[in-house]
Amino acid sequence: MKTKLTYVGTAALAASVLLAACGGATPTPRVVEKTVVVTSAPVEKTVVSTVVSVVTATPVASRQAKPTDPPGSVQLNASGATFPQPLYEDWAFAYNQLDPSVVINYGGGGSGQGIKDIKAGNVDFAGSDAALSNKDYQDDPNLQMLPTVAGAVVMAYNVKGVTSAITLNSDVIANIYLGKIAKWNDPAIAALNPGVTFPDMPINVVHRSDGSGTTFIFTNFLSTVSADWKSGPGAGTAVDWPVDKLKRGQGGKGNPGVAAAIQNTSGAIGYVELAYAINNNILFAKQVNASGKTVEASIPSTVAAIKGAKFNEHLNALIVNAPDPAAWPIAGFTYLIVNKDYKDCKKAAKVLNFYNWAITDQGAAARAAKLLYAPLPTDVMPTIQSALKAITCQGKPVM
Repeated sequence: MKTKLTYVGTAALAASVLLAACGGATPTPRVVEKTVVVTSAPVEKTVVSTVVSVVTATPVASRQAKPTDPPGSVQLNASGATFPQPLYEDWAFAYNQLDPSVVINYGGGGSGQGIKDIKAGNVDFAGSDAALSNKDYQDDPNLQMLPTVAGAVVMAYNVKGVTSAITLNSDVIANIYLGKIAKWNDPAIAALNPGVTFPDMPINVVHRSDGSGTTFIFTNFLSTVSADWKSGPGAGTAVDWPVDKLKRGQGGKGNPGVAAAIQNTSGAIGYVELAYAINNNILFAKQVNASGKTVEASIPSTVAAIKGAKFNEHLNALIVNAPDPAAWPIAGFTYLIVNKDYKDCKKAAKVLNFYNWAITDQGAAARAAKLLYAPLPTDVMPTIQSALKAITCQGKPVM
């Protein structure tokens, strides 16, 4: 599915969080109010929402010269992770207002598809929630990962008679996906939810059917909290699901497909990016985190998960089951995959300008917050800027 623009319900974030996360001065912003009709596919549902967005006057990376290319003259094509797709489409819309010459088409399809497409040279950049493997770098040494934001993965569910947020912990989630907890009225679930009456019905377990960065985040969480999961299915963009062998599992393509499967299946539970659960009005659980605190998925709890993130030489970092008492336990960074050396120098400049704007501009950060994504930690910015300066076109620096 290729779309140009998708909006999800907004959420408030304290201005102090955004200002602390995004350094540097910006031009005086203007406020744009836009009424958008959104059809969420494959869920047959239309949502009308009014979005108030902050849009700055010029791209951060291009303030020294106003773009002079004709409107729509540069088409940047991308595919990949559905985890950040609502944000990338929103950023694409906003960035076109700043530089009308650039049209960004983000096709989704899952992290695995994005990685395949950029390796094949079919896209100008890709989106992935999963780190590239050593084999990926061996196959194509020209790949560079660049983090954009962090987001929360939540356990969404559809249980008849349960109309408020329940609480789950890591043991229960792991045992549901291992097939050890088969019914909603299992004592382990009931013990976490006193006063909630669960039906005596099977748990229908939903997972991704495609190569997925959201699955990478979720299975890394399971491998961190469960020795049985670590020694069994393990972590990856695609795994063998024990519940499938028990005939209690089903797959959905992309975050939209999982959200649709949960909505349409009585007794279902599945993992989706937070914005998809909210956009589709699906209940999702609170969780007991590594510190034993019950937390809700939100911008602040995702920011807490980021604290102390350790980025490796490829600019990747895992933040599942973070130790901070306020941290959301199933969280992850998402990334753009770009080329270290481009052949088309105009496209290369536009890709890097877009990315630099996305991670440094306060208006871009505000848009991310409204879609429930958390900004990058400030201490990784110098490393990112060094990586950007190393990107070339036909052997010459782009920036």
